[in-house]
Amino acid sequence: MVFSLGAVCVMLMSADAHAQAGAACKPGGTVDETNACAVQAFQAADAEVAILYADVMRALSAHERPQLRQEHTAWQRERTTRCKQAQRSSESQPQWPRLYHECLTAETQARRKGLMRWLTLDHPSAKP
Repeated sequence: MVFSLGAVCVMLMSADAHAQAGAACKPGGTVDETNACAVQAFQAADAEVAILYADVMRALSAHERPQLRQEHTAWQRERTTRCKQAQRSSESQPQWPRLYHECLTAETQARRKGLMRWLTLDHPSAKP
């Protein structure tokens, strides 16, 4: 059986989503329930971007892929760093997981545009 990288990521994230957030998500519920909702929303957004990333990688030529891989890996590190820094003052608060994962979700949703750019003539490897 052969799986694409995106499919493997989605399967792993789906299992991880259930393990972390479980069925505890209840919008407008307790702090723990709203934290769980934020985790689930992030995991869904992250899975969508992982699938898009795999699709874009397949669409690129072999010489373009390393540049996208490098860009995407750097973006993942920067996303985590930006959100940790943005929520540092709330780290000891019970709502910190929600705030942190909402930041991750927003950053992840914004990444779609960067990935879609690779499918246009304006992508980074097309520049001289």
